[in-house]
Amino acid sequence: MAKDDVIVFNGVVEDKLPNTMFRVKLENGHEILATVCGKMRKARIWVNVGESVRVEMTPYDLDKGRITFVERNRGGTDQQNS
Repeated sequence: MAKDDVIVFNGVVEDKLPNTMFRVKLENGHEILATVCGKMRKARIWVNVGESVRVEMTPYDLDKGRITFVERNRGGTDQQNS
């Protein structure tokens, strides 16, 4: 399987499961099991419940995926000081 044969979805982490597995709810409403990709695991990037993630899936198994990017909400506010 070539690297181009992946389907990319955005979703939100719903639940943290054992063995670095996560239940992710995709934008289209489906829930899948996802694991952290190797580079993120090696760099020790943590994934928490409620964070937006990008998930890659193969067209052969649409129930499992691989988390490749975590979009973190920074603690800053959008309001300007008056």
